[in-house]
Amino acid sequence: MSVAKPRVSVSGLGWIRKNLFDGWFNSVLTLVSALILFFIAKGILGWTLFTAKWDVIAANLRILMVGQYTASEIWRVWVTLALMALLLGISWGIRKGLITQIAVCFMIIFAIVGVMPFLTATSRLWLFGAIVLMLIGYWIGHKFHFAKKIHMFGWLLFFPLVLMMLSGAGVLKNVSSTLWGGFLLTVLIAGVTIVFSFPLGILLSLGRRSKLVLVRWFSIAYIEIIRGVPLVTVLFMAQLLLPLFMGNGIELSNVLRAMIGFTLFNAAYVAETIRGGMQAVPRGQYEAAEALGLNYVQKMTFIVMPQALRSVIPALVGIVIEVFKDTSLVAIVSLMDLMGIAKRIIANPEFLGRQMEVFVFVAVVFLIFCLLMSKVSRGLEASLDRRKN
Repeated sequence: MSVAKPRVSVSGLGWIRKNLFDGWFNSVLTLVSALILFFIAKGILGWTLFTAKWDVIAANLRILMVGQYTASEIWRVWVTLALMALLLGISWGIRKGLITQIAVCFMIIFAIVGVMPFLTATSRLWLFGAIVLMLIGYWIGHKFHFAKKIHMFGWLLFFPLVLMMLSGAGVLKNVSSTLWGGFLLTVLIAGVTIVFSFPLGILLSLGRRSKLVLVRWFSIAYIEIIRGVPLVTVLFMAQLLLPLFMGNGIELSNVLRAMIGFTLFNAAYVAETIRGGMQAVPRGQYEAAEALGLNYVQKMTFIVMPQALRSVIPALVGIVIEVFKDTSLVAIVSLMDLMGIAKRIIANPEFLGRQMEVFVFVAVVFLIFCLLMSKVSRGLEASLDRRKN
């Protein structure tokens, strides 16, 4: 019987000696790498702090964030952000764990953006107000039991309420979706695509494994055809063909057509990912569910699908990140998302030669949110592993 060896703690200096200066070759390689990294960091910091002219971002920040959205109605965007902060704070107070990391990340982002020198006083007030609302939401979720029902109901209504508020449906002044743009449009397209492509993808994955021949072959044909066509083609088809199918009585805006195209495209990839997760579920789980007398819906809902989704979390988050980045393709169909606005700014004669500053700003925005989604994925995996063990 083997005896486990006790772990030996290694100090910081010991770790450096063992991993970076273990022999002459590793020592030389470490020094050369450190020298290269030093010059790269020096060049980046020098350009960022002394050479770059960030006034192009200050002058165009509003259009980068919301496009040509009516200036007098921008309060709706801020109200949407405040509502999200309140709901996130309530979820934080109820569930803690992973939600804590998400809430803290958003508070840090709000605080960093809020202290930027080129921001208006009104924008600072809204951003720091969102932080206060998040903390109030945490207190509500932590103290009151009824908050569990409120926050679930609130998240279910969040997206429809946001779309109604931004468009002006009902009593508010109508703001055409043709005016939506910048980061606002990027988030809306990505959010709607993610929310609707997942249930559609689950149905397609179940349809591909269905015993009904018509349902199975329809699902297979849809998945294979969509996966064999570039996203750009699907976007053009959504812009040109959807109005023909809808008829003369129904009009769809360009933004809604893009959302439908993205949803139909990504649903096929979600379906294949989930189908792979379902195949990873042991056959004994299916047999155990049938032995308990569960019908098909109960078996898939309570036994198979939770295990399948757990095993493909990294792949699903990869699809989410891909959707967020692919929204830049809507510029091809004349929609001005964040990347489209950036291209329009650098084409302005007033800002010629400022391409690097604009594209670095766009890259940083995408990097922050993609890293946040990746962190959420790792936290979710760790949380599910702890529950499993």
